[in-house]
Amino acid sequence: MAVGRTYRQVHCTFRYRRVVRQNPATPYRSCAVGLASLPPGPLALDPEILCRKGRNMKFSPFSNALHPSRLSWQNVSFDRRFARNECEHFFFRIFSETNVNRISKTLDLRTASLTGLTSKAREADITAGPLSPHHWSDQPVSPVASLELLSLLRPKPYLGLAVFSFRRTLSPPPTLPEFVFAISLASRARDPTAAANIFTDASSAYCPDQALYNALMAAYMHSGLVNSCVEAFHALRRDPRCGPPNADSFNILIALFGRSLLVDHMEATLQSLDASGQPRTIGTYNAVIAGYLTAWMWDKMEAVFHEMMPGGVVPDTTTHLLMLRGYSHAGKIYKMELAYERAREHAGEVDIVHIRAMLCAYCKFKHVDRIQKIEELLLKLRPEDYRPWLNVLLISVYAKEGLVEGMERRIAEALERNTTVTTTHVMRSVITNYFQCDAVDRLAHFVRQAEEAGWKLCRSLYHCKMVMYGKHHRLAEMHGVLDEMEYFRFDRTKKTFWILHKAYLSCGRRSEADTILGMMWKHGFGSPSGVFFQ
Repeated sequence: MAVGRTYRQVHCTFRYRRVVRQNPATPYRSCAVGLASLPPGPLALDPEILCRKGRNMKFSPFSNALHPSRLSWQNVSFDRRFARNECEHFFFRIFSETNVNRISKTLDLRTASLTGLTSKAREADITAGPLSPHHWSDQPVSPVASLELLSLLRPKPYLGLAVFSFRRTLSPPPTLPEFVFAISLASRARDPTAAANIFTDASSAYCPDQALYNALMAAYMHSGLVNSCVEAFHALRRDPRCGPPNADSFNILIALFGRSLLVDHMEATLQSLDASGQPRTIGTYNAVIAGYLTAWMWDKMEAVFHEMMPGGVVPDTTTHLLMLRGYSHAGKIYKMELAYERAREHAGEVDIVHIRAMLCAYCKFKHVDRIQKIEELLLKLRPEDYRPWLNVLLISVYAKEGLVEGMERRIAEALERNTTVTTTHVMRSVITNYFQCDAVDRLAHFVRQAEEAGWKLCRSLYHCKMVMYGKHHRLAEMHGVLDEMEYFRFDRTKKTFWILHKAYLSCGRRSEADTILGMMWKHGFGSPSGVFFQ
């Protein structure tokens, strides 16, 4: 029977809820995920368990991080004819496939959910019918195909761990490289306990090597477990079955200390690497540069970069991108642009994260033609790359440059995307731009929009409106601003009365100006120096 006749479309919408046992009232976070986000375990592919709507899932993962009391799935619906043995048989046929290129063409697991897997299987028809579980042991498993499948599942680490858990039930047993790759998947899943358990199983089945220890150290590093990573490093040194730690082992320690802002430990580890007689690699320099970048030690970061070429190590794309980030945070715009050009020469295109870093640098530090360069970088951003904080920075920089049209475009985009400005200095830069351009009606429209959108309001907004209305002798509208201030609970200050006084004087209405002075005395503000009643 062909797969297309037995597999059915699966539509699963899960609401993921973490329940803390000690505090049942803790709010939970819900999200929509596919089966590609399921935690590891052989039972994660069981539709019978998935159909138990509203009940705790009893997974069998490598660790107890997903205890049944801490995980529940709700709103599950799919065709019950989708059987567990068919799903497992499907993965089994993938493992048995010896042609790795065919696997890559058959399945694009980088973007696949379970629905994608079934549809791809239906198109490829790579299975010839269901096999009984007893028949699986008679079929050899290709370690090369298994490694290829696990590598394709790197963006989906939980699904990768579930597949590896099923792989361990087949014969022959997983090879040591497969265990190493499984530890790396646990590292990407931020599950150090699962990584440690896989390491223990691999050590009992095979003679551990440096790659196995390095994978475990990397898992601890990504989880920020400094002590566990250092203990694994010392265990590698003591293990007589492995050679001494290699450069990658030292690089992982250097990266760990750099991330943790332990610069002294990072430098001591670098000296230990030099004392061991092993040469520094490009990973060593990148880890040290990243550590200094995290600690905002720009001079040392640049010094390490200049040490690379005499040491015979050529910078790669990662090195140039690290330097780009460092220069952008330090405000060294010219050097940042050089690093950007070098990164483009190596990679062809710079990713969106570093484009945002450059935009942030241009917004915070003055530079020649920075608006033109900002516009060129903005063309590289897609609509889904929108970030509220970046839009607020763009509003501020356009306001400081006196570009009303560009500033209003960014304000309109922020309002459309429900972005809320919560900083007073951004609002003041906007009203300063309107004041310098003498655009009182635009200012009034902006204040009205800010009030409706819940942006940060300040007394300076209304004082600026009063000054501009008084400058144009629009006294009735100026008095209307006082009502707006009262509505938003901004008290009248000495500056408020002084603005009214100056407005009446500019219109030649001396008696009203003297009345304002009397009100200042009444409210206890006194009279401005050099001003007398007539």
